[in-house]
Amino acid sequence: MNDLWQAFSGMPPELITMIVGALPISEVRGAIPVGIALGDLPWQTAWLFGVIGNALPVAPLLFGLEPVSNWLRRWSIWERFFIWLFARTRRRGGLIEKYGALGLILFVSIPLPVTGAWTGCAAAFVFGIRPGRALPLVLVGILIAATVVTLVTMGVIGGVDFFIK
Repeated sequence: MNDLWQAFSGMPPELITMIVGALPISEVRGAIPVGIALGDLPWQTAWLFGVIGNALPVAPLLFGLEPVSNWLRRWSIWERFFIWLFARTRRRGGLIEKYGALGLILFVSIPLPVTGAWTGCAAAFVFGIRPGRALPLVLVGILIAATVVTLVTMGVIGGVDFFIK
């Protein structure tokens, strides 16, 4: 295990990879390189724990966003926040608006900033995709994104092999 990883964490690299995968900014695009490069995990293990971490918040987000946002909108500060969030999501959700279910998969699977499972869940809500329908679509997107990130991290595509020692 990487000495830097051990010095800062004290936690197993699988757990840290999963936590990084669950975070809204990093998701699998951060978890897998962190697991491989800093945690010295085999790519299969980093892929698995990155996917698990990224998938953990999906169901609570999909099924909880509407009731929580409705409840919070009683206060003006939250009303303004949700207006901003949903307007931003609509602007970024062209794929979903154009292609529906396939667009949601593509939106989640593109491993770039402001895409991914967290934003995909918000987009599913904004575009009226029922949580039960959106759940498998977002999960498929996570699997694709994790595979792309792993291939890039391993240097198989894109020539980015600086993560591997």
